[in-house]
Amino acid sequence: MLYSLGISLYAMAVKAASLFHAKARLMVKGQSGTFRMLQEHLEADAEYLWFHAASLGEFEQGRMLMEKIRKQYPQYRLLLTFFSPSGYEVRKNYEGADIVCYLPFDTPGNARRFVEMVHPKMAFFIKYEFWKNYLCQLKRHHIPAYSVASIFRPNQIFFRSYGRRYAKVLDCFARFFVQNEQSYDLLVGKGYDNVTIVGDTRFDRVMEIRMQASEEPLAASFASAPRKEKTRVMVAGSTWAPDEEILIDYFNTHEDLLLILAPHVVSESHLKDIENQLHRPSVRLSQADAATASQVDCLIVDCYGKLSSIYRYGEVAYVGGGFGVGIHNVPEAAVYGIPVLIGPNNAKFREVQNLKKCGAVFEIHDGPELGHVLDSFVTHPEEREKAGKAAEMYIQGELGAVDRILATFQGQL
Repeated sequence: MLYSLGISLYAMAVKAASLFHAKARLMVKGQSGTFRMLQEHLEADAEYLWFHAASLGEFEQGRMLMEKIRKQYPQYRLLLTFFSPSGYEVRKNYEGADIVCYLPFDTPGNARRFVEMVHPKMAFFIKYEFWKNYLCQLKRHHIPAYSVASIFRPNQIFFRSYGRRYAKVLDCFARFFVQNEQSYDLLVGKGYDNVTIVGDTRFDRVMEIRMQASEEPLAASFASAPRKEKTRVMVAGSTWAPDEEILIDYFNTHEDLLLILAPHVVSESHLKDIENQLHRPSVRLSQADAATASQVDCLIVDCYGKLSSIYRYGEVAYVGGGFGVGIHNVPEAAVYGIPVLIGPNNAKFREVQNLKKCGAVFEIHDGPELGHVLDSFVTHPEEREKAGKAAEMYIQGELGAVDRILATFQGQL
């Protein structure tokens, strides 16, 4: 009762915010069209597998599972839902699913209508998704739900004394495919025996990207063009303002460093802020040609969808977010066998802690530390190569999560 009331109040708040907030407006508009979209596109005689991702990060966690299921079991249709506009607006034309739409707020009425309309054969909730009303409706209709690539921590509500009532939502899952032993131990400690450790599906995805990534001609021209002096190339991805401040300070005073900078926010105002900080020649990717790219010192990636392929052109990478919101996708860079630098906000990321331990990832707290690490790679190139090899070996050792999940469904699909 309290949960549903909270969801209803949240929905009202988002609707009110939509009057002056673009993201909230997209969410309200998108959710209002979900049931109409389903009515128009659901095939009456088809069986659907439903995948739900909160946003882009969760989508990437589940993407390879979706694509392998689609390839191995073509008789099923795939429905992909998002909660966040930042996920839906980027992937609404994703060809790996038959229908892509917003998931309406988790009210009892929305959940009942959605599940009865779609009536999927199975449902997959990726990572941190635990929508109580939807899960209860699935269980009521005897539709198995699976928690995919999930992580559980002792401080989550499920494991607190005041969260016992909400923790019953975990009873709705047919199986948990968790990333690590801590998650396994927490769930088993609560009496669940339907838990399987599979690892992190992102490693399979980043390796697939590396193997299939197409050439980015302008980035290649930038990185490989003959220069008067010997140079080194750094790719800095998913950066925020605090990351960019220390990166650009170093870049401005080290002429041997070439920088490919892919900010997390690509608004015109933010791009101009970056350009105003740069004291060396730069060009935006969208405005470059091969000749221009080979003459500037900084290439600014002012679009989405290219970063994962562009990391290949770096001798070292920097992954942003560690000075604020939390670190972004480190394996996406590490898969290319290069050392990765990050900011300090990274404690919650298991793969980052492991990569730090094996000497592949370097945590920095300020500009001087950044300079120390980058300078040491110049004076001791063998250390840079050693760190890159460690990154590559770690990623290789973490592959296989998707296949371990699929093995569970032998005979069920």
